[in-house]
Amino acid sequence: MSPSILSSNASPINIGTHSLALYAHGPEPNNSNEPVILFISGVASSSLNWAAVPTAENIALELSLLVKNAPIENPLIIVGHSWAGVLISEFIALTGIGRHIAGLVLVDANHEIAPLVLDVNDPNLLAIAEGVDFYSGIGVAAEHKLMQEEWDAFQSDESTEKYKLIAHKEDEEQYALSFETLRKKELNKQHPLLGDKPVYVIGSFRSRDWTGLYKAGVERGNGTEEQRGHVRELIRTADQKSESLMKEWLKISTKSKLVYARESGHFIQLTQPDVVVHGVKYVLDNIQTC
Repeated sequence: MSPSILSSNASPINIGTHSLALYAHGPEPNNSNEPVILFISGVASSSLNWAAVPTAENIALELSLLVKNAPIENPLIIVGHSWAGVLISEFIALTGIGRHIAGLVLVDANHEIAPLVLDVNDPNLLAIAEGVDFYSGIGVAAEHKLMQEEWDAFQSDESTEKYKLIAHKEDEEQYALSFETLRKKELNKQHPLLGDKPVYVIGSFRSRDWTGLYKAGVERGNGTEEQRGHVRELIRTADQKSESLMKEWLKISTKSKLVYARESGHFIQLTQPDVVVHGVKYVLDNIQTC
């Protein structure tokens, strides 16, 4: 990787039809065999929690072109949160599982069957949470580990009209469809898809988020009794269903590990970033023993 890429400023990388901004931090690798870490955000998420292509397949294509044209020649430890589970799977489907992938850290990442098991966009939950400040409701505003200026920048980025447009395209137009598209590729029939490459899976307690949203929504008088009862049942079963999805990820490699961020809801990277760091260290350690 060229030294110009490894700076704290964005470098525009031409991928043919347009350019993408690549932010790089840290020292340059000693050689092309040392892995580098690539962070991928989830649906409708600012890149600052660690641009507007609407489909998971397009995002995977742009990612592959970014890696090729930067160029990033080192193996990648891909760290992905939430919808990035779908994006990573599409990236693997597109590029294969060669030397370019060293391992994965999956941070409460969406498995391809996630919507069939746990509906995070349940209309009753959305009705209860209407008008509630999302990050306050789920406790992240109070519990995040960012510095104040980082948190301010994160919130500022998500308040822009550009962000809102991208979020709508990703969340409303492509989120559900992306799972159907991915399942048609039948990657699950190729497990262990990554062979013995290290995969570190981090699960959360989604019930924490939904309990906070429920309490805040009820305080506002939101929802009928029927809707409230439905959401209470969602909360009761959320963690068990989430656990079953995280265990599905273990099938992707013969060298996989599942841990839980015990004090976090879905946004683990904001509330327990140390757990993500442990995941990267796990992958690094197990690359060295391969």
